[in-house]
Amino acid sequence: MSLQTQINEDLKSALKSKEEPKLSTLRLLKSDIQYELTKTGVSTLNDDQVIALIRANSKKRRESASEYRKANREDLAIKEEAEDAILTSYLPASMPESELREVVARVIKELAPKSPAEAGKVIGKVMQEVKGKNADGSLVSSLVKSLMSEAS
Repeated sequence: MSLQTQINEDLKSALKSKEEPKLSTLRLLKSDIQYELTKTGVSTLNDDQVIALIRANSKKRRESASEYRKANREDLAIKEEAEDAILTSYLPASMPESELREVVARVIKELAPKSPAEAGKVIGKVMQEVKGKNADGSLVSSLVKSLMSEAS
């Protein structure tokens, strides 16, 4: 079953069981999927496209929760985190940091960057290699920067 179909089925289930946080979160996600379908002119999205939409929505929720905390709105931050948890349940398991560290070290050795300004090249190559393995981009960035500073 495709991820898009799974989301539609879970939306129907949440509607029947009146699970409000899940229902509203999945409605927003379905809206984004529908927008993408209209924009691209296809009838269904592949799982990678749906995962990209879920990641974007998840990132928005995390950023919103952070901003709500800064504004002392803990109630709204908790709501955003709950929605983020619902969204991340549809993502594949994250790549372990140890495995990611090995990939970063290998790419740094391969590319042999001469200055910290070349970190972008390393990050790009790492992200290309771990595509589809649910690697966190901010973690990749911090690992690249720390391993490059250790190497110099």
